[in-house]
Amino acid sequence: MFSSLSRVIKFTFLLAGLSTTATYAAPTPAAPATTTAKSGYPLKTCVVSGGKLGGMGQPVEYVCQQAGQPDRIVIFCCKSCINKFEKEPAKFLAKLDAAGTTASAATKK
Repeated sequence: MFSSLSRVIKFTFLLAGLSTTATYAAPTPAAPATTTAKSGYPLKTCVVSGGKLGGMGQPVEYVCQQAGQPDRIVIFCCKSCINKFEKEPAKFLAKLDAAGTTASAATKK
């Protein structure tokens, strides 16, 4: 009985290890979209604080998810700005959209 139980446990660990390896080894389809979104990001400053991105260390990327809307990447100067953003996302997304409109109008000229 112990021998068959031991085999079941070993097999379970083997499967768990294989599935974990496959999860981490597989490329994510969102990676190219993230790179594209960062290159087209319209702001050089934080949408919340107005501070320069990278001025307080590594900028923090955040994926904004809203029902019925596509996911959007928002880049902040620091992690504390995420909490402020989450309280009033529409306000800050409007600023981001306005910056995107201005940037696209400038490239069309």
